[in-house]
Amino acid sequence: MPNTATQEKTVKVLATAQVLNGVGVAGTVAAGSLLVASITDSETLAGLAQTSSVLGAAALALPLARLTAKGGRRLALSVGFLSGVLGSIFAILGGQQKNIFLMLMGTFLVGAASAAGYQARFAAVDLATNETRARQLSFVVWGSTIGAVAGPNLMEPAGNLAESLNLPRLVGPYIISAITLSLAILVIQLFLRPDPYLTAQKQLGINAKPKAATKTALKHIKANPKAAFAISSIAIGHIAMVSVMVMTPVHMAHVDVTLTIIGLVISIHVLGMYAFSPIVGSLSDRLGRIKVIQIGVVTLLLSTLISGFAAADDAVMLGVGLFLLGLGWSCTLIAGSALLTESVDPEMKTSSQGASDLVMNLSGAGGGALAGVIIGTLSYGWLCAFAAIPVTVLGIWSRRVFKP
Repeated sequence: MPNTATQEKTVKVLATAQVLNGVGVAGTVAAGSLLVASITDSETLAGLAQTSSVLGAAALALPLARLTAKGGRRLALSVGFLSGVLGSIFAILGGQQKNIFLMLMGTFLVGAASAAGYQARFAAVDLATNETRARQLSFVVWGSTIGAVAGPNLMEPAGNLAESLNLPRLVGPYIISAITLSLAILVIQLFLRPDPYLTAQKQLGINAKPKAATKTALKHIKANPKAAFAISSIAIGHIAMVSVMVMTPVHMAHVDVTLTIIGLVISIHVLGMYAFSPIVGSLSDRLGRIKVIQIGVVTLLLSTLISGFAAADDAVMLGVGLFLLGLGWSCTLIAGSALLTESVDPEMKTSSQGASDLVMNLSGAGGGALAGVIIGTLSYGWLCAFAAIPVTVLGIWSRRVFKP
């Protein structure tokens, strides 16, 4: 059926929302870790900010999938972004009052905006064909590039804005987050019409509500080798990315590196995550999902090697390592998401997508929590070494199960 015009509009709207979402969420990554460390006077606890955020994304993954099944993508994405607005307000209050509980509640809810951003990539393929699925998905992931790269670089001016309002400098990124996520809600509500998910359901003649039980979705994935490998690829790539990325600002702060330099390194990392996603998507459609995941595995391993041996004040080496970390994550996310979507039954798509994001974010939360313990008791180099272990296992699995 002719979906070309609707699909083009859908991708443009989703990409615009992702720009705004990227500015809001990415800018809080480094600030959150530093703010928690400042409130608690503990580097070991610094990882709690990202852990809380990832848990928030995990907690909302299935509810957003259910909302999609009931009312479409517009409803689900708007609820996710609204949760992020509320979270930003809580984080500002937590930073102002030096209240760790308010702060973590805020990062938890900001994570919900991340969940909406992750599910936006699936919204991009509701009306896509098998031949263009990964490429269409990657365009929406790419939409995060501008905002996500700009977000961390706004730390300094955002800090100035916070000071002008008599607030701590580190809550500045959360002020920006509240504004941009509010704008993302307006974009989705006004322009994501017709709803891509509801349109696809109507065209497929599916009138019954899709199965949304988590256990059912996970059982369906487990019984399907390709789907099981796909969800594992997404989760393991996320573990490696979150655990190394969230502790890099803390590692650099050991030698009093300025917020500007820290923000620049995180921006380079985010550039790797999103900027080349259309190329990753195109390669995934041309070379196959498995080969692109294998490319991601090699890239992630190289990144942990470079980052692990970089000095805390070596912004160049850390920038290269973090860039490759983001690029490897992009490969496992895009190829893994496309493989998962085409490997499950149509009536199981939304529940499987929700289960995928749940597993991914719970894995990332575990990685973030362990990262704080490792860097607090051992070192950043050891953290990178531990992050490489599950990635290596994924590479071995890809060769044994899916031979060329």
